[in-house]
Amino acid sequence: MTVSREVELEGHIIDSGMMQTCFGIIMDLGGSFTVETFDIGRHKTDESYARLLVEADDEATLQSIVHELHQNGANPADPKDVTLEPAPADQVVPHGFYSTTNHPTFVRYDDEWLAVQNVEMDCAVVVDTDEPRAYTKVLNAVEAGDQIVTGETGIRIAPPERPRGQQGAFGFMQGGVSSERPSESTIRQIAEAIEETRADGGKILAVCGPALIHSGAREDLAQLVREGYIDMLSAGNGFAVHDIERDLYGTSLGLDTESLDHARKGHKHHIYTISEIIREGGIEAAVESGTIDSGVMYECVTNDRPFVLAGSIRDDGPLPDTITDAVEAQNAIREQAHEADMVLMLSTLLHSVAVGNCLPSTTRVVCVDINPATVTQLLDRGSAQAVGMVTDIGTFVPLLAEQLVDEA
Repeated sequence: MTVSREVELEGHIIDSGMMQTCFGIIMDLGGSFTVETFDIGRHKTDESYARLLVEADDEATLQSIVHELHQNGANPADPKDVTLEPAPADQVVPHGFYSTTNHPTFVRYDDEWLAVQNVEMDCAVVVDTDEPRAYTKVLNAVEAGDQIVTGETGIRIAPPERPRGQQGAFGFMQGGVSSERPSESTIRQIAEAIEETRADGGKILAVCGPALIHSGAREDLAQLVREGYIDMLSAGNGFAVHDIERDLYGTSLGLDTESLDHARKGHKHHIYTISEIIREGGIEAAVESGTIDSGVMYECVTNDRPFVLAGSIRDDGPLPDTITDAVEAQNAIREQAHEADMVLMLSTLLHSVAVGNCLPSTTRVVCVDINPATVTQLLDRGSAQAVGMVTDIGTFVPLLAEQLVDEA
């Protein structure tokens, strides 16, 4: 005897590949389906609708199929109110709690659909029944008594859609990674997307790795910060150290980024740099005293662009501005990520993945790295909205600055 459930798909389900994906999920997991209703949009902007009867041999198989369908935007045809259970203790969630995707999410409470605030992947959903409102919490922030969403009843997910004929600067941002794309035309489109974000009052976050300094792109990135094309910066201790080392000693990790020669005693420059900034009391104090007078961190301080430096176990020093508590650093990154409307991830695997984990799928992301594994790992972790460029960061940033600043 088979068991069955009806699910619905709505939106640009053909162009986005949602319908094909759902068909594949059902068959791959051992189920079958019948298309009961299929209304196709007849124009480019029209949405489509399909209702499927999903069948399986047993309830466990059906549940696994419905779970996967739900993660890809198929929702139950007969929605019920969400199931809530109180958190039994601080940082403890009920068994079977709903773990979020990074897609826009809605929960049904008291016959009303509530948009979940601050959506990001791998979180719990808390419902404040007094207001009412729904929002995400990371596990370490859960408090005893929080009303946690459990199961998958009363939950809707809306993955980003790709309507046919999408125009505008963001039309090229359809996800994926390639080293075959024409660099100049793609960089021009990224520049247009940045301009469009600024024109709409959006904020742009740059996630930067030390290779950006080593490759000689420091001055161009500093110019983008100075001219207002970058609103926020997220990086590690190493990025800031090498940026400031370039200002104080003309080197990055002891290497002259102009001549590519190893400076005499250059291997000591990064630790000397850390010592000087500690003596000053921090980056802002060093800028105010005149010790630092150029570079990315200088421009951030001078132009009031907030930055987060998240530490790691391998950091030298670290700088006084570096957040060494991992949970505190995550929270600071999360706060930045929730403010960003577009993110440039520039040659850093760990920070790109960390920031990507905090982003909703509606935030536009460009990831640039010479190593294709950086870009593919970001997509594999769930940031499917990211556009990847496999290219030298030392070439990309100057070309981007030329498009934005020189042609402004």
